[in-house]
Amino acid sequence: MTSVTSHLAQAALALPLIGALLAFVLGRRNVVAFVLASVTTAAALGASVWLVLRHLGSGVAQDVTTLDALPLGPTLRVPLQLRDDATSALIVAVVLLVSLTVQLFARWYLYSDPRYRVFASSVALFTGAMVLVVLSNDVLLTLMGWEVMGWCSYLLIGHESERAAARRAAFKAFVVTRLAGAPFIVGLAALAMVAHTTRISDILSTWTHIDGPLRLAVLLGLVCGVLGKSAQLPFSDWLPDAMEGPTPASALIHAATMVAAGTVVLAQFEPLLALEPTARLTLVLVTGVTSLLAALAAFCQFDLKRLLAWSTVSQVALMLLAVGAVPPGDSADAALLHLVGHAFFKSMLFLLLGWLSVVIGSTLASRMSGSLRRLPRTFVPATLGLFTMAGLPPTIAFVSKDAMINDAARSQADGHVEGLIGFIMLFLIVAATAAYSMRAWLILQHRTTLERRGERQVLNDSHVVRDVDIVELLRTSPEVDEHGEEIAAVEEYDEDEVLPRPGVMVRFMMWVLALGGIFGGALALTPLIDIDTRHLNLPMMGATVLLVLASVLVVRIMSLRQLYGDASRRLPRRMTLLATRGFGLDRAYLALARPIVWFAHVVHGTDLRLAAAHDTLPAGMARLGDLADAPHTRRPSTGLSWVVVGVVVASVVGVTLW
Repeated sequence: MTSVTSHLAQAALALPLIGALLAFVLGRRNVVAFVLASVTTAAALGASVWLVLRHLGSGVAQDVTTLDALPLGPTLRVPLQLRDDATSALIVAVVLLVSLTVQLFARWYLYSDPRYRVFASSVALFTGAMVLVVLSNDVLLTLMGWEVMGWCSYLLIGHESERAAARRAAFKAFVVTRLAGAPFIVGLAALAMVAHTTRISDILSTWTHIDGPLRLAVLLGLVCGVLGKSAQLPFSDWLPDAMEGPTPASALIHAATMVAAGTVVLAQFEPLLALEPTARLTLVLVTGVTSLLAALAAFCQFDLKRLLAWSTVSQVALMLLAVGAVPPGDSADAALLHLVGHAFFKSMLFLLLGWLSVVIGSTLASRMSGSLRRLPRTFVPATLGLFTMAGLPPTIAFVSKDAMINDAARSQADGHVEGLIGFIMLFLIVAATAAYSMRAWLILQHRTTLERRGERQVLNDSHVVRDVDIVELLRTSPEVDEHGEEIAAVEEYDEDEVLPRPGVMVRFMMWVLALGGIFGGALALTPLIDIDTRHLNLPMMGATVLLVLASVLVVRIMSLRQLYGDASRRLPRRMTLLATRGFGLDRAYLALARPIVWFAHVVHGTDLRLAAAHDTLPAGMARLGDLADAPHTRRPSTGLSWVVVGVVVASVVGVTLW
């Protein structure tokens, strides 16, 4: 079994990378690039599913070799190993499932894009980098996957590089994540140098015996890098701007890669976080505030795609908060289960919104209102996805949120302040998540303007009729002419048949994601996720359900008699504008960047002046030489001639007398 599982893990990692290379080199035609990228991703998905099934049978974790160990001298060992365990295998399978769905959807969404080849290869490379981070048991491999995801996000967000907004969003994402990633790199380097190895399991065993401010500083560096990559305060503004990228890129970045990678990394270093209450408290406070503010921003967005973006910020903050609030010594599998559920419902919602935007021509709430009624086949999957995100039972989000709340309650009972803060924050986030999920659903299924006008006209025409049954009869009876003869009905077309829609395989994969969100909570009963399901806190579960239902009911009441069924119109206008502008974080970035840019201009100007002076100095010296040489006759002067004669005579006399 050992060799088989090792080969499966290696295949799950290598195949997307091979697909990225082949699609870029050989995919001169879009269809060739699509086949190469999607087939290798599908093969990797098959290997990961097989790996998951084998773990269901045994659950034995093991180390997997990649290449030979990197020789860096006797003081540092770099084994370059992977870690294959049940939870990692599950996450890899979900990442590859989402990536395959994105590849299939992108072929339809970007059918005529001349840069599709680059997009397909970037998605495959992005997927391989995330798989590397999940399976890594070596901080050097983790860093490699971490950085490759950053570069790929730059390419995917700025895919439509002819638009200035896309270029700005890509550059902003790259700079912000690089800035936050500097302490992360320093922290990983410090962990490896002190432990004299890059192997994560050996680093954990070494650093558990090292106490003091150094360990705290290293962990805070890791936390800072994760906050930047996961778009947490004060780095949260780059992720909503990343909506300038194509919808398939948004589905991949927001659902199963990059922003969720921080949760995986911190879960790997949970044994060290358990030893540093300050680092855990910092993580809980920052992510708790981020999640609540992002949930408010999601509730206020005028654009539904940006609503999903801010909801991603909030949901990722929820995962990281759970990592910080877990009782010391316990695993962070509840957060990882929510990561899996988030990948299911968020990727499906992004792709579904992309489908609707192709038909509607916009993602604005005012234009998307009633779009589920226009495309009836999207109603059920959209409803399942939004209700899963809201955390209604028996969805996977309900199970994961309940497990996270239970972990925080046990941590608080043990006297940990981060557990108490996390417990309070989690309840508030559960209510806020249900609120913006319900708001989105009410907008999408709201009656269209045409439907409202039609029903109003029927009521106006029948206001003198007292029997409602007669009104219904009149509305459903066939039309007749002046002779009482039935008028032949004009054949109506099915809008869902003529409007653009993705292929059968894409719709099937979207249904798989939707059903995964509904029934994925059953994963808590398997050996893939380590969650205690034998001691359920039923009163707390009931309280969370009542809280979700109360939040949904409040939003429904707020939506009554509102244009487009938008509950956010009840909020003060100033609040919604502030939230849609990201709470002014973009201005803070500009205020921070202005002095740096000014100093850079000063340095650049000084450098140009010095370079110009260096270039003009030889010419100036040549002109000075010419000026000094001009009065010279190039003939020896009389005085100089007599001096030479005197020297010669003196020499001759001296030699003779000697």
